[in-house]
Parts: sequence; C-alpha cells; structure tokens
Amino acid sequence: MNTLLLAAETTTRTSEWVFGSGNIYNDILIIALIIVMIALLASALVVNKAMKSIINLTMPQLAAEQQKRKTKKIDWQTIWAKLLSLRPIEEEKDLEIDHEYDGIKELDNPVPAWFNALFYSTITFGVVYLLVYHVFGWGPNQDQEYQREMALAERAKQEFLAQSASQIDESTIEVDATGTLAASGKAIYMTNCAVCHGNAGEGGIGPNLSDEYWLHGGDIKDVFTVVKYGVPEKGMVPWEQTLTPGQIAEVSNYIITLTGTNPPNPKEPQGEKVTPKANEESAEASAEPVAAENGA
Repeated sequence: MNTLLLAAETTTRTSEWVFGSGNIYNDILIIALIIVMIALLASALVVNKAMKSIINLTMPQLAAEQQKRKTKKIDWQTIWAKLLSLRPIEEEKDLEIDHEYDGIKELDNPVPAWFNALFYSTITFGVVYLLVYHVFGWGPNQDQEYQREMALAERAKQEFLAQSASQIDESTIEVDATGTLAASGKAIYMTNCAVCHGNAGEGGIGPNLSDEYWLHGGDIKDVFTVVKYGVPEKGMVPWEQTLTPGQIAEVSNYIITLTGTNPPNPKEPQGEKVTPKANEESAEASAEPVAAENGA
C-alpha cells in the first residue's frame, strides 16, 4: 500500500514538469526556454553570415594593401627633409625676413628636428643626473667612485702579489730589503715555529736561530729550502703542504732578521758558523782602501 502511494506521488511530481500537465507556470517556462534556444540559434546563423561577408569584403582589401606595401618604396628624400626640417625652394619667399644686406636676404628656417631632439635629450639627461647623483643619492659621486676604483686597484694588486708569491721557490727567493716580508712573516713564525725555536729564536726543541751557526746553511735560499722541505730525520717537518710559497718567503725573511739579536737564554750553537753575505761585502769594501794605502 505504501509503495503504491509513493509511486503515485512520484508520478504526480514528475507530471508537474511535463508540458500540458495543467501547471501554467511550467508551460510558460518551457515555452520561454524554447524561444531563447531559437533566438540563440538564429543569432549564431546571422553572426556566421555577417562574418563571412566581412571576410569576403576585407580579404581583397588586405591583399591590395599588402601588394601596395610591397611595391611602395621608402622615400628617403622626404625622410631626410623632415629630419633636417628642410623646406622646398618654392616656399623660400614665405620664409624671408624683412631685412637685407647687399641684396642678401635671410630666411627664417626652423631649427632642425635632430638638433631639437639632441637639445631636449641633454636637458632630460641633466635633470635625471641631478636627481640620481645629487638629490636622491642613488648613484656614487666622484669621491665614492674614486674610493671604489682604489679598492679595486688594491684588490688587483694583492691578487698580483699573491700570484707572484706563488711562483717563488728556493732558487728565486731573495732577501726583502724593505722589510715588508719579514714583518708579515713574524706572525707566521709565532704561530708555527716558536713552539720549537722559541719566541725570540733562542732555540728549544729546535736549534738556535739567532746566532751565526747553521746546520743547513744560513743563506735565505737555504732557510727557504729547510722550511719548505723540512728535515724529517731531525724532527723538522716540511711546511710546503701547510704554507704557501709566499708565506714561506715571509717567514724565511723573518728568520734571517733574527741573526745577531742575542735573545736571553739562547741554546748552544749548532752547526757551522756562516758569515752573512752582507757582512762579507762590507768587509771586502773596507779592505779595499787599506790595500790601496799599503800599495801606495
């Protein structure tokens, strides 16, 4: 019984949306939808026909325009005349100014377009430059540019020096007469060498570096060689894997300056006494006048 009532109710509700079911609102809605669909279809047909007509009308015109552009040549003479603001010679009578001298008349020619463009571009550039560099400070001024260039030059200098220092070896090392390398080498010595040779080079585990006695030669090339390759059998480690050639040159120059400093508590001399070349040269120089006097 309940099933029959539910089926009857469903049939009744469905019949409400069927045209001619007796519900006037449903009939009006259905008719309106049909009219809208017909109107849309008619509009589509009209638009399609109009588009075809437009295409048929414009295609020949477009083709003609393209053909015209192909055949049309650039009139450079006209462009040049406009750029220089030239006027035809027939119009000179309209440009004459009301004064003359010896039959010579002046024409009131306009300023050329290129000159006006250049003139106004300089004004625009000046205003923009003033705002960028002097009002808002967006760009660096001359002092700031100078400082930046000096910093770049200093960086390039350091890179060059570093590259040059990396090419130093035991055959090219020389004593730095300016003392710059020795001053830099002191920090390297205190960090890596002082633990064995003493803070003042007085010696400790390693030999005394402040006297004139050397185990492997006292020349700058000898010192560089010992620092670079070490003396493993005596406990001196090679530093070529830890220090760069430039750093070895610096610490070698510093070690040379320790000779004759006579620090407190020095270790006993080891090796052979080596007279520095500078002392030999000064001794030879002082011996020459004596020899000359004896000869006289």
